[in-house]
Amino acid sequence: MPAVGILCFFVKEMFQRACEGLNSKNAIDPQHGYAISLENVWEGIYVHNNSPPQPSCNKGNFFRDGRIKIDFVLVWEVKVSDRRRRRSGKRYQDMDREDIEAPLEGGDEKQDRWRKKFVLNLQKAGLLMEEEVMRSEKKHIHYLKLSAPWDVLVYYAEELCMRAPLQARPVTIENWSERLLGRLNIPNILHQDVPNKPLSYYTCLFRKSKISRFLGSGNQDTYFSTTQRQRIVYEILAQTVYGKRKRAEIGIDRLMNEGVYSAAFPLHEGPYDGQTSSLLPEKLNARQVLYSYWAHWGCWFRYQPLDHIREYFGEKIAIYFAWLGFYTGWLLPSALVGTLVFLSGLKSMSSNIPAKEICNSTHNYLMCPLCDACTVWNLSDICFMAKMGSLFDHPGTVFFSIFMSFWAVTFLEYWKRKNATLAHLWDCMDFQEEEERPRPEFVAMAPAMEKNPITGVKEPYFPGKDRLSRIITGSMVIILMLSVVMIFLVTVIMYRGIVSVVMYKTGNAVLMTQAANIANISSSMVNLILILVMGQVYTSLAEQLTKWEMHRTQSQYEDAFTFKVFIFQFVNFYSSPFYVAFFKGRFVGYPGHYKKLLGTRNEDCGPGGCLIELAQQLIIIMVGKQVINNIQEFIFPKIKAWLHKRKLPTVHAGSRMQPQRPPWEEDYELIPSEGLFEEYLEMVLQFGFITIFVAAFPLAPLFALLNNWVELRLDAQKFVCEYRRPVAERAQDIGVWFNIMDALAQISVIINAFLIAFTSDFLPKLLYQHTCDRNLKGYINFTLSYSPDDYIVQNYTMCRYKDYRDQNGNYTLFYWKLLAIRLGFIIAFEHVVFFISRVIDWVVPDVPESLEIKIKRETYLAKQALADNQEKLLMHAALPPPTL
Repeated sequence: MPAVGILCFFVKEMFQRACEGLNSKNAIDPQHGYAISLENVWEGIYVHNNSPPQPSCNKGNFFRDGRIKIDFVLVWEVKVSDRRRRRSGKRYQDMDREDIEAPLEGGDEKQDRWRKKFVLNLQKAGLLMEEEVMRSEKKHIHYLKLSAPWDVLVYYAEELCMRAPLQARPVTIENWSERLLGRLNIPNILHQDVPNKPLSYYTCLFRKSKISRFLGSGNQDTYFSTTQRQRIVYEILAQTVYGKRKRAEIGIDRLMNEGVYSAAFPLHEGPYDGQTSSLLPEKLNARQVLYSYWAHWGCWFRYQPLDHIREYFGEKIAIYFAWLGFYTGWLLPSALVGTLVFLSGLKSMSSNIPAKEICNSTHNYLMCPLCDACTVWNLSDICFMAKMGSLFDHPGTVFFSIFMSFWAVTFLEYWKRKNATLAHLWDCMDFQEEEERPRPEFVAMAPAMEKNPITGVKEPYFPGKDRLSRIITGSMVIILMLSVVMIFLVTVIMYRGIVSVVMYKTGNAVLMTQAANIANISSSMVNLILILVMGQVYTSLAEQLTKWEMHRTQSQYEDAFTFKVFIFQFVNFYSSPFYVAFFKGRFVGYPGHYKKLLGTRNEDCGPGGCLIELAQQLIIIMVGKQVINNIQEFIFPKIKAWLHKRKLPTVHAGSRMQPQRPPWEEDYELIPSEGLFEEYLEMVLQFGFITIFVAAFPLAPLFALLNNWVELRLDAQKFVCEYRRPVAERAQDIGVWFNIMDALAQISVIINAFLIAFTSDFLPKLLYQHTCDRNLKGYINFTLSYSPDDYIVQNYTMCRYKDYRDQNGNYTLFYWKLLAIRLGFIIAFEHVVFFISRVIDWVVPDVPESLEIKIKRETYLAKQALADNQEKLLMHAALPPPTL
């Protein structure tokens, strides 16, 4: 055995010397195109570890010694001037060391100075560094690898209030469907066994003085997870000064905005594809597990591996995908009921009495022109639109509106329970209250220091009055932008009127009959384009306004930014449907006394009524937006990645036998993560469409369900395959988005009540059945009024129009009865729905009772584990009680 040990040691020494011979002090790898500099290139700025270098004999996310983990990578590019290339007079492959190591010309001195000071301060913070340079004829790409040693990790773990494991616990995330199918002994095709499941622990706040009591503290290499190391290094990068602190010249984010660095990112844990089919599931790296069991299109019907997502991307991204999967699952019952309501309307089309009367009226009803340039028309011309109107306007839509109101409230209540369970399982229930620190930008730009009334420690302070004045100023900007949206809405209305006039003047019978539909559909498409363009412009403006408001924490910043953008997008997306539902055709007047705005007659509803126009608007805006977003999410990342790769030097194309490329270079070719804001915004706007206007479009939940199945897979593939790995962030919930959805659920009750009362024909038909005929015979004739005697149009002395007026233009008694019923229906509808919603809120607790017990138990264990007199307490508990 000793001989074997000596032999192994001898082989190891020979192997290390061979590696050192392959890469001398400043060797150049011609196949890789790398100049490996082990010396300090900036007078001692770059610091490597004390161990001997072994550059090309180790692979993976490690330094060249193969032992130190890479926690972060900083990248910057330097272009090679034409003058230098001409001076060399050689191809890159033929350059010698002096040519390659010659200083670059034309560089930005300020950026070099900032970079030098920044890296020097990182060195003072205790980070280990190592540089790689990829050189080509046109540019040099520098990769600075960063690693946090044990002492730095321990210090910042306590500073950032990280949680440390005390004891392993057997916890699994269960779904209600999994429990139900298990009780019924039905095979669950949604379940899949995902390898390398992360362990769950009882945890408490990390304390350096108690480190020996934490589980796994004896192994310094594996004690801190990859995501924890990332957060610590990013915290250092975000707080490190590179210029003058008073000018807020601090942090990696601003350096990237200034162009000093091209990228800053943690590395993915290996490739996502590779030879996964030939490997055992347990041998897959974390990224391959996520791709094979989550991001792959074949997993569209499987449960998401939320623990794996959280372990790899952090709690913030994991909670988003948990919410998206929960929301998609809850869309199943609403989509099913909505489809049944739509099919019932489809079945009633052939037996609808009012639609039959319209189709069989031939020339009995001569209708008044719908615009100044329009002509009279026969009611029978809209036979098809009348049948389509009955498809969306029938008693089933009233039931569906009530159902969706209860669905929205119940969904939000059960999400609170699910969120509480996940937050407890992932140790982030008290994140915002205990752990969140001030934003580095706030710390840098705060004009004063004030004592914290709770801790007594002086902290950066920004006066509340100044922030309030800035918020008010920002609100004025929001109002200005909303005014621009209203201007565009008026422009779309004018466009619709112009198109209608043009269609009528063609003289074509088909175009004249379908003029209103063509105008409505084309204007909806124009409106969708304006909505998307205005949304992009305002998002950029809102970002600058929110930075200017000086919010203390990142959560406060994100909430303020989210609120601004959503208020704008709410008006931007919903203004046109609101106009069609509640304003179009309401202020028209009657023949001979039409009301006008700016000399133009107010817009009237089309021949099929406003409800069918509202359904068309929703189909085009909601479904069109979803299709466009999915196309963008599928194509744009690939285009961005292709454009980014084209800008990079092509030094690897010369040899087919080239070694595997280093991970920092492969990850740099990916595109930066764009965050979750756009993903949340898209889903919450969708939630608004399926709750607020569901009375006019019962198929909205079905389209939302189909979209979300695609959306979930696209988002998963973006994060696993196409994005650079984002910094793992902590979060305890979905933030202000829950409050927005709760507000939308409340608004939807009122909007659907008004929609049924004033836009739908449900109440007029109900009142006619009660007072005139239960079978609705003669209903169409009853709803049409006669034009006044003094009104003459195109040599016709009489025409009909839809309203409840007498021949003098005064409202009939039926109109006033109907108005009273409409107002009574609104009050009854919203009171009943709100009352039952409050009952649901009261019956369903926000935190499950079993979870409350677990939280109390773990709090007790944490206190016991960290108590200084733990042993005394245990001894005292073992003593018999005193006798009196």
